This record gives sequence, structure tokens and C-alpha cells, in this order.
Amino acid sequence: MNTIKPVFIPDHLYGIIGYPLGHSLSPLLHNWGFQHYNLKAIYCKWPMPTDRLPEFVAALRTLSIPGVSVTIPHKRAIMPYLDGLTADAMHAGAVNTLFWRDGELWGDNTDVQGFLEPLTARRSQIRTALVLGVGGASRAVVWGLKRFGVERVTVCGRSSESTVSLARDAGCVYIPWEERGQWSGDLLVNATPLGMSGKFRELSPWPGKISNIHIAYDLVYNPQETCFLRQAKEGGIQRVGGLEMFIAQAQGQFRLWTKKELPNEPVRELLSSALGEVG
Repeated sequence: MNTIKPVFIPDHLYGIIGYPLGHSLSPLLHNWGFQHYNLKAIYCKWPMPTDRLPEFVAALRTLSIPGVSVTIPHKRAIMPYLDGLTADAMHAGAVNTLFWRDGELWGDNTDVQGFLEPLTARRSQIRTALVLGVGGASRAVVWGLKRFGVERVTVCGRSSESTVSLARDAGCVYIPWEERGQWSGDLLVNATPLGMSGKFRELSPWPGKISNIHIAYDLVYNPQETCFLRQAKEGGIQRVGGLEMFIAQAQGQFRLWTKKELPNEPVRELLSSALGEVG
């Protein structure tokens, strides 16, 4: 006699929008969290071209979906469709999380706190920082560093126009891309895609050996050991990998949506195992 398995019907639907989404770890992480707390919820991937954002937000409002993660290329594009922005989203100029507040659809940026979390114990060591890259992630990093009380934040990108724009908006200084190798200071951040699994895997934004720097922080999390972090290791420099930030920003989202905490070690083991498979 065949046994009919019960069908899982979630009470709540969450998801991530971006285009393309590729090997996003967010569904794995959040669905694990829902199961861990026995929540009747499911987290999906929604590949979404930018020209469909208006209809997506309209559907989001109609269906009362309680939370959505937002990734490239929508972090800035989705902002005009929202009812409100948190201080982090406003200052970073980008949104990575949607949630409801008093019946209104709001945007937050948990990348800011996610970036800062691994640096908390090292806060006293960081007075100066150089951020490589001038995209959406860079804006969250720069705002986070200024919120952290870093005295001098410098930005540097391949596009001089975008670099000047970020420096002006964030109230920080900039240096030309060609001069980045001459910089020395406390914290060096890679906020570029260089080193990411795929065609950029063996590339680094830093020319030569990393020296005269206290901490090297790579936002790339796949692979976990990037070319940039290997350079830092060879120079005997403290290192922070992108997985630390990814976990912390996801914990911020999960907390915002469910009021519950994702435990560190089980989540780290889960994602490290997954990265071993896809990397």
C-alpha cells in the first residue's frame, strides 16, 4: 500500500530577487533557519530583470510577502518603489532587505552591520581604511566605516567618475586606481568582484604583496580563500573573509523578519560545506 506523504504548505513566503541569481546561498541559509525554529515558511529564488521591478513590488504588496532579500542589480533600483528607508539604507544609498513596518514596505541594508560585525573586536585597531571598488557594496562599507568612527576613509575604483561620485556622496577622500599599491594604513577592503569564483577567481585587486597594512578584508566569499586573502597571508596580515560578512548580514535579515537569531557555528558549517561543493 502506498503511503501519501503530507504536503508542506507554508504560512509565509520569503525570497531573494536579483538578476541573475546563480549559486545564491541565501535560500539554503534561510530555509535552514526556518526548519531550525520549526517555522512554516519557505524562501525562494526569484530571478527578476530590472524592468519587472514595478510589477514585482505590486505583487509583493498584494500577497503580503513578509520579507525579501535584494541583490545585484536591484539594490538601488528598487528604492523609489518603497514607502520608507532605514538610516543604514539611506546613508548607504542601497537596499538589500525588504520588510514591513506598520503596514508600509520598508528597505534596510543589513550589509552595513554585516560588514562591521567581524571587525567589532578589532575596532581600536582601525583608524584608516582603503576601500577598493565603488559599487553598491562599497557604499555600504564606506558608510559602515564612518559609522564605526574610522578617522580617514579612502575609496579607489577603476572608474574615476564613479570613484569621485562615491567620495563626494560619502564625504571621504579618494585616490586613483593606479596609486592603490602605494597606500598603507590599518584596513584594506576588497569590495570588487575580483577573486570571485569563475572568470575572476585568480585575480586580485591588489598589485603585489600586501604589506604595511594591519587587516585585509575580502567581501568575496566564494571561494573562501581568495587570491587577495592569500596575498595577505603571505604578508602575515590579519584576514577577514567574505563568509563572515555574508553570515552576519543574513542574521540581520532573519532577525528582522522572525525576531529570532541564527546560530553562528551550525550556519558556518552549513555554508562552508555548500561552498566546498559549488566552489
